[in-house]
Amino acid sequence: MGEDYNLWENFKKGKDYAVSEIYDRHVDFLFNYGKKFTADEDIVLDTIQDIFFDLIRNRKNLGSTDNIRLYLLKTFRRKLIRALEKNKKYGVMPDFQEEISPDISFSIEEQMIQDEESAQKIKLITEALHQLNQRQREILYYKFTCGFDYPEICELMSISYDTARQLVSRTIQSLKKSLPSKLAPLLFICLSKKR
Repeated sequence: MGEDYNLWENFKKGKDYAVSEIYDRHVDFLFNYGKKFTADEDIVLDTIQDIFFDLIRNRKNLGSTDNIRLYLLKTFRRKLIRALEKNKKYGVMPDFQEEISPDISFSIEEQMIQDEESAQKIKLITEALHQLNQRQREILYYKFTCGFDYPEICELMSISYDTARQLVSRTIQSLKKSLPSKLAPLLFICLSKKR
């Protein structure tokens, strides 16, 4: 079994180092992911605190996993959406969009040298990415930035395997059509940038 599996099993057995290790490895990722849903850092931090509290409280009843990040992300996403819907319902977030989903964007400025030609490439790639809908940006984020495979993406987005593959394929085709062919390799470097 892998490192994640062993760490998770030690966490379930109550070994104190394991919860700290899991938290340290994933808290920044969860925080950055939560900020894609809302600018309210307090809700994001409260949700992170809630999932770790629940994990510690229920550790003996948890199933096994060999991908802790995916496990945490699924739990975090579900809890954060519930918290945002609750705030929306009570009017705390009056300007919130109808469907709660992450606002995925890709930081490509860091990928290129800041000269005139690079600025033009950045502009073309950024425009192409902004033309995608939220669902397309979300699936590319999971596939390329997070490095999740299709079964993990399906589990996270609650879609079928075929739908996930088709959505990724169609989104990539759409991007390729809207970009000059020489920018396609650069696009994938930008998408694969770890956050």
